[in-house]
Amino acid sequence: MNTPENTSKTTSASVEKSDAQWREELTPEEYRVLRQAGTERPYTGEYWDTHTEGVYQCRACGSQLFTSKEKFDSHCGWPSFWAPLAEGTVRYLHDRSMGMERVEVRCAACDSHLGHLFEGEGYGTPTDQRFCINSISLRLVNAEES
Repeated sequence: MNTPENTSKTTSASVEKSDAQWREELTPEEYRVLRQAGTERPYTGEYWDTHTEGVYQCRACGSQLFTSKEKFDSHCGWPSFWAPLAEGTVRYLHDRSMGMERVEVRCAACDSHLGHLFEGEGYGTPTDQRFCINSISLRLVNAEES
């Protein structure tokens, strides 16, 4: 898979909190996905079919990760983007869980799990990549609000 190298320039996240702090700040479902690398069920998240213009932030730390300009309809049940907002906003890890070889996408600032990156699926996007991201990992800030 032709994926970007780990774009995190440091080995540690810039937002560091204890497990107790994360549990206090996040709902149980947010914690399960963001801190334990869980996945929400397809077609259930608030952003899978959203076309609102704006910036998608990490729900855990508020870092800007994706924009609506790179969001596309993949019909997979999760929000899909063909690129992150900028280089270094996300980092990539090899994920061999569930009997598959995948690329996990994490927030570079707080190391929260966002979703997975897939390539070569034929969507016709500029990068031929699909960042399949859990809605619960994101918070959309409307273009009008920013």
